[in-house]
Amino acid sequence: MKIFKQTPYLVFITPYISNIEKGELLMARYTGPVYKKSRRLGFSILENGKELAKRPYAPGAHGNDRRRKSSEYGIQLAEKQKIRLMYGLNEKQFHRLFDKAAKMTGPAGYNLLCLLESRLDNVVYRLGLARTRRAARQVVNHGHITVNGVKVDIPSYQVKVGDVIAVKENSLNHPAIKDAVEATLNRPAFVEFDKNKLTGKLVRLPDRSELNNEVNETLIVEYYNR
Repeated sequence: MKIFKQTPYLVFITPYISNIEKGELLMARYTGPVYKKSRRLGFSILENGKELAKRPYAPGAHGNDRRRKSSEYGIQLAEKQKIRLMYGLNEKQFHRLFDKAAKMTGPAGYNLLCLLESRLDNVVYRLGLARTRRAARQVVNHGHITVNGVKVDIPSYQVKVGDVIAVKENSLNHPAIKDAVEATLNRPAFVEFDKNKLTGKLVRLPDRSELNNEVNETLIVEYYNR
């Protein structure tokens, strides 16, 4: 596929590229409205169902029309997009992480989910230090988080089981962090959190049953192995 330089619109790109793929070509990481993507995929990217509560159909004038049946490739692509957008990765990051998962012992799909759950931004989100993964990425990027006492501002940093995640001392009163902690009522069993000290840790890797059951990671393995 050849794309000419300085094309503000995708005029020269072959029409066979899906709308989702066009978005990937225009920007490294999707930062637009999450609700629109959730409705397009029929899947709650925020994992709370709010995006689909009022309008559980695709966006646009014809979003409520009957959809055409997707091909096998289309189903696999959509499944990949669900997880990629849910964890907030760009295509290159996601593919690299899958390659790493495929080289590990055990099912590649489950390994991929464990690697995604072990990302620092995701662990910060699971601990309740941010309301969403996108907010957790920002908290990490702005240098509010330490790992084992050392400041880490890389969202993709791979947290190991037992690592202590904490809020920096001069960020303990950060309003967004305090608000998120107060709003978080339930945390998954694979993390531990001290609300008074604003510290926590990944105590173990999650069981598959503890992760989103609307995701079929086997389809992602098939997508990359086709």
